[in-house]
Amino acid sequence: MRTLLLSLCLALPAAAQPPPPRAFPWPITTTTLRNGLTVMRVPFASPGLVAYYTVVRVGSRNEVEPGHTGFAHFFEHMMFRGTKRFPEGARSALLGKLGFTENAFTSDDVTVYTINGPATALDTLVDVEADRFRNLEYAEEPFKTEAAAVLGEYNKNAANPALKIEEAVLGAAFSKHPYQHTTLGFVEDIRAMPTRYEYSKQFFKRWYTPDNCVVVVVGDFDDAKLMKAIEAQYGPWTGKAAKLTIPAEPPLAGPREAKVTWTSPTLPRTALHFRTPASTLRAKDGAIMTVLAQYLAGPTSPLFKSLVLDKQLVDRLDPSYFDHRDPFLFGLEAKLKDERHRAEVNAALQAAIDEVMKSVDDQRLADIRDHLRFGLLMQLESPDEVAEALAWATGIFGSPEALERQQQQLLAVTAKDLVAFAKTHLTAKNRVTLEFTVNVKEVK
Repeated sequence: MRTLLLSLCLALPAAAQPPPPRAFPWPITTTTLRNGLTVMRVPFASPGLVAYYTVVRVGSRNEVEPGHTGFAHFFEHMMFRGTKRFPEGARSALLGKLGFTENAFTSDDVTVYTINGPATALDTLVDVEADRFRNLEYAEEPFKTEAAAVLGEYNKNAANPALKIEEAVLGAAFSKHPYQHTTLGFVEDIRAMPTRYEYSKQFFKRWYTPDNCVVVVVGDFDDAKLMKAIEAQYGPWTGKAAKLTIPAEPPLAGPREAKVTWTSPTLPRTALHFRTPASTLRAKDGAIMTVLAQYLAGPTSPLFKSLVLDKQLVDRLDPSYFDHRDPFLFGLEAKLKDERHRAEVNAALQAAIDEVMKSVDDQRLADIRDHLRFGLLMQLESPDEVAEALAWATGIFGSPEALERQQQQLLAVTAKDLVAFAKTHLTAKNRVTLEFTVNVKEVK
């Protein structure tokens, strides 16, 4: 009888098999207003609390005109300046009095504005947020003041090796695509920013449009009441996102080097970066790279055990990969304990890549997939954590179901996928090698 039942189960058509469990455990309700604004809502057991995130699908990727980099990040600052209804300072004072906290961040592909606080004041929050996205205004002098603040932020970050390393690697890897510069922009463009007042208004008009934005609300709220407020406050918002061509980056013609010499005491560093495909929901490349990053250089990898724990040649070892809308970079980064170990560490990094091109440990792969799956759930314990995960995935992939579909792609990554991807993309032709050395004697 057991054999017969097993045979009958195996004979069921694919359509009769139960669907895989959802990786994202809460229902998402999505509505698109007539003006193109997408509104995502997730009821979450957080009595009295709500997270309200606004995603703008604009980042340094959209800075296509030469000499005009850094404006996506600049508007992260300017969006706190004010409107006629809520002049500078009035908006923040009102939200603070109501108990809200707010922030924002900019990446290569997306800008996200974050607000967390009491659900009882949600109607007021909708009103205030809709007003700033519809009616942001600023005079030339405040614009110049904020541009100077952005330059100050750049100078502060330039004191950290991370910025100069990023600039060098991107400069070596890209020559045409806007990914060639960081989200802060080229320093010469930041210095010239105070003269770009009129351009700044054009940039805002291009990208801060309802069809280029997503509002994500997570927490304790009445959905019908919320949507009535959103329809009333955001409905009159007009505008269409610009249709500009993002310059395509030609394939690398061979290996390249990024060299940085640092003149303050710190540890030397090395890295191998490779030009790799964009992350999309049409293919598994993004999921493959997410898994491959942990397989090669995660804390359970043989490479980590060898370089960090056993030989202790490396202070830290990190995979370098984030989803991007266009082809970007996949890398392995190491902070060396001594410059003398550079050649040995580089050889070990390359050997780990070469090994993946031959075979993959199925059990380690399964463990990594499980860790990524359950790691996501462990990070979704509050409204703001849920909102940020949804905002990031939706901003990159452009779909309200992006987080769920991305997680399903992760579960479908196979050993053959990793081997084939490494053979195709982690090659010398696609490689950018970082050489970060320290020479304190050069300090004058």
